[in-house]
Amino acid sequence: MSTPRFDLHTHSTVSDGTESPAELVAAAAAAGLDGLALTDHDTNAGWAEAEEAARRHGLLLVRGMEMSCRTDEGVSVHLLSYLHDPEHDGLNAEMARARDARLHRAQMMVERLAEDFDLTWDDVLEHAGEGATIGRPHLADALVRIGVVPDRTAAFRSILAGSSKYYVPHYAPHPADAVRLVRDAGGVPVFAHPLASARGRVVGMETFEEMIGAGLGGLEVDHRDNPDEARAVLRGIAERHGLFTTGSSDYHGSGKPNRLGENLTAPEVLAEIERQATGTDVLR
Repeated sequence: MSTPRFDLHTHSTVSDGTESPAELVAAAAAAGLDGLALTDHDTNAGWAEAEEAARRHGLLLVRGMEMSCRTDEGVSVHLLSYLHDPEHDGLNAEMARARDARLHRAQMMVERLAEDFDLTWDDVLEHAGEGATIGRPHLADALVRIGVVPDRTAAFRSILAGSSKYYVPHYAPHPADAVRLVRDAGGVPVFAHPLASARGRVVGMETFEEMIGAGLGGLEVDHRDNPDEARAVLRGIAERHGLFTTGSSDYHGSGKPNRLGENLTAPEVLAEIERQATGTDVLR
């Protein structure tokens, strides 16, 4: 019998993906996956649609999200939360605050971009999913459509980069605080693409230790943005601190080159995530 194939990091139109939750699940089934996690940015809004589609396609579904965090030094950190309680007041309040901050940031960035490019807020909203968490990826897509950049990657490396004159920072919780909040909500926190240096500055060991002390469960090691040498470092950290390691695609549909199933999480790791979670169950 072949080993089940689980991809535990994907995005839909509820955040910055290009496929609806139902379309995403259908794509996962077509890609030969046995299960996936829906991890839209700072929201659970796609869960219900994904659940219905997962039942229809006979796929396992891990309900989750990806929280945007920032260290005191201003380094961006993404934290995956698996199987948290969707009714947890504290976590929901933090997600709402983050979404609101990201929305206002996006509007301010569009104002700056409009000084140099023929870009409006309506251009950004035109192709965003209904109720989507608007962020820089949606600005990137709008810039692609008006011919300023060829793709999202180019936009993030230039016009939308943190060093760009158009960039505006936004509120995000400290990663250790986010880890504690996920645990309080019965979820399992995993540090997403921890040493993805191509995305910008990465955290030092002090931040790892703070997150581990707060209850971090695992590290997303097998991710296309973690260089090979970084993966070896991450496996060493995981082994020393008793953390599990995951592999995922970080699939966004046509918005990024990442392909479903290009990195996978072992069944025994999924079992450990399920063992640690008290917020909600894996959908089978």
